[in-house]
Amino acid sequence: MSSELNDGKSLPLAALLLIAGLVAAGPAWAERLLVSNEKDNTITVIDGKSLAVIKTVKVGARPRGIILSKDGKSLYICTSDADHIEELDLASLTVSRTLPSGPDPETFTISPDGKQLYVSNENDNMVSVVDVAEARITTEIAVGVEPEGMGISPDGKTLVNTSETTSMAHFIDTQSHEVIANVLVDSRPRVAQWTADAAQVWVSSEVGGSVSVIDAATHKVIKKIRFTIPGVATESIQPVGVALTKDRKTAFVALGPANRVAVVDAQTFEVRKYLLVGQRVWQLAFSPDEQRLYTTNGVSNDMSVIDVPALKVTKSVPVGRLPWGVVVAP
Repeated sequence: MSSELNDGKSLPLAALLLIAGLVAAGPAWAERLLVSNEKDNTITVIDGKSLAVIKTVKVGARPRGIILSKDGKSLYICTSDADHIEELDLASLTVSRTLPSGPDPETFTISPDGKQLYVSNENDNMVSVVDVAEARITTEIAVGVEPEGMGISPDGKTLVNTSETTSMAHFIDTQSHEVIANVLVDSRPRVAQWTADAAQVWVSSEVGGSVSVIDAATHKVIKKIRFTIPGVATESIQPVGVALTKDRKTAFVALGPANRVAVVDAQTFEVRKYLLVGQRVWQLAFSPDEQRLYTTNGVSNDMSVIDVPALKVTKSVPVGRLPWGVVVAP
């Protein structure tokens, strides 16, 4: 089988299949990676294909939590010591405006329609609801002491906030803004991550050294996942970031000073493997196709790149000082 070109020559089938495959696949690694550097007050912008630093952008004091707008055009930044949220325009890589947040914003999440930000305010034990278009706080929700992690259900109806000192995951109705359940987890809960099918919420407990898997319907802990690494002290195993594949088959857990990412079978809850990354691994983010996982490593001041199918760390990329959050943008 062959195809006639304009000059009358034929193209072999193998060449046709190769071209078709390249067209279908599209450009590889087209994304940009954005890392917040807590000590430098900067955002590092990295080309996803070459892994070269494109630009370092100055932002407000102590940037930590970062999240992409739903249209992919802006990055929202919790500038904790500036007590507000900054919006970084990704076309110009300049801060275009600020939004209110309440005191000491650390982490947040965004509603599925992109209209609200839900912000944890560590200093006043509140979750602030921010109207993005109007740049104003519309509601404050009282939660436990030192609110930290924020996760919203895929349908946007339920918000989960973790409180570090209270050691709870608070389930919040986003319409009434009422707390509908308080779930006790282990000490110093950090991240609340929903599964794509909305069946579970995974909550990491940094000091407790565990991940609690919570049934989203019953608000019951159905499993506590614990970690043991030969040669690593138990107190150094501090779970923080959690990333779950969309098919809910695999979870990755950043283990802080253990300098490892745990690979967990998300069906059996068994730990399959530990991947050695940089020092004090903190947050995680997938590439859109889930072929790569990016980690921020706060003490070694770099980002690790994990090949997800191979379960192998392939690259370390230097960024700023105390990298905290990582986001993948178009």
